[in-house]
Amino acid sequence: MSEAGSGMPEQGNTGSDYIVGRHVFANLYGLDKEKLWDEQYLRSLVEEAVKRANASLVEMKSWRFGGKHGGVSVLALVIESHVAIHTWPEYEYATIDIYTCGERSDPWKAFEYMLNELKPKYYIVGYADRSSLYISRGGRAELAKTNPLQEVKHHY
Repeated sequence: MSEAGSGMPEQGNTGSDYIVGRHVFANLYGLDKEKLWDEQYLRSLVEEAVKRANASLVEMKSWRFGGKHGGVSVLALVIESHVAIHTWPEYEYATIDIYTCGERSDPWKAFEYMLNELKPKYYIVGYADRSSLYISRGGRAELAKTNPLQEVKHHY
């Protein structure tokens, strides 16, 4: 993402040319309904999570939805990608989505902060390595980061 004149910060060159992408996503259960309806609280939560991830905020938007399956959604667009929370207070339930690109940002720090603040009774967390492939000099495609659950598939 960092090209001359693009306005994007330089991520540094580690000797290999690839994109590091890390995606943390979670379902949180047994949450405080009052917090889940509090749009200002959730905006502050996401703003601090962006800082904890060492990401750069571009813009934040939030929406409050009424009705049976209503709740609040907050989305922070960051240079590195995004941080989001979606709530369903009636069900004491929320989802968190934190996706960062680059070696300097850390979605796990944002997740731990949000988890400690929201204090769910239960949660399920997932992780996906969203890094680009590294193409070696011999033309072999390899994963930029090691993840035993992923492998390179060739499609012709």
